[in-house]
Amino acid sequence: MSTGAIVAGCLAPHPPHLVYASNPPQNEPRAECGWEELRWGYERLRAVLDPLDYDVLVVHTPHWQTYVGTHFLGLPNFKSLSVDPIFPNLFRFHYDLNVDVELAEAICGRAAQAGLVTTMMRNPDFRVDYGTIVSCQMTRPAWDKPIVCISSARTAAWYSVEVMQEQALALGRATREAIEATGRRAVLLASNSLSHRHFTSEGDVPEDMSREHIYNHGQYLWDMRVLEHVRQGRGREIVDEMPEFVSQAISEADAGSMTWLMAALGMPDYPGQVHAYGTVIGTGNAVVSWVPA
Repeated sequence: MSTGAIVAGCLAPHPPHLVYASNPPQNEPRAECGWEELRWGYERLRAVLDPLDYDVLVVHTPHWQTYVGTHFLGLPNFKSLSVDPIFPNLFRFHYDLNVDVELAEAICGRAAQAGLVTTMMRNPDFRVDYGTIVSCQMTRPAWDKPIVCISSARTAAWYSVEVMQEQALALGRATREAIEATGRRAVLLASNSLSHRHFTSEGDVPEDMSREHIYNHGQYLWDMRVLEHVRQGRGREIVDEMPEFVSQAISEADAGSMTWLMAALGMPDYPGQVHAYGTVIGTGNAVVSWVPA
């Protein structure tokens, strides 16, 4: 078997508003428009990924929250209706996705060898979280590649951001090792926003962009600091400053997705390409790709 590789890593935020505004046939609600900068950023991301030769999307999601270790989807197919609990008016999505179970089991096993608590999720009635669905839909709307879905072990909630960091770093290294060992060519998706303090009310027309802005200037400054690290190829600095970023910007990176991605990419010292930055209900979101040389 040939040696596998990570062909790209992406920051792929998952606000359901982006799917809503894109009007794919799988989503029941219909929109007029909205959040164009981020949606067009995903178009630019797809233009980077489409020419690459890859087999699988591996996504780490903040919205499959597990409190006893890290879980992995462990059946070949999942099909159901996903309804966002906060925005059921925007996201009622009929999904039908395939899983690369062999790779999922390989990552699960490598992570267990590294000392992490891991579990394969083999309940056929399990409802896949909307974070996974949104990131995969916006990245590969054809759904013609299998996925591996990794849960967020909420160690930042139980312990601290520092404990989350250590576990996410080990999980990232295990992910890379399993991809290489199984011969897969993989695209990795960290499905999280940056700053994540958001509005608590919604307008009568959700896609009314006159209401859309960052929640506060402090969040924006932190988002720009992280994105400057991205643009300058400072992966190690992103991880080193993560506890402060999570604390000051209420960042969704507390789920470990971005730390996992940096570790899997080997702490990239080359620039990431920022395809878009924009706000959704006050949160800061960036669409970014890192393509190893």
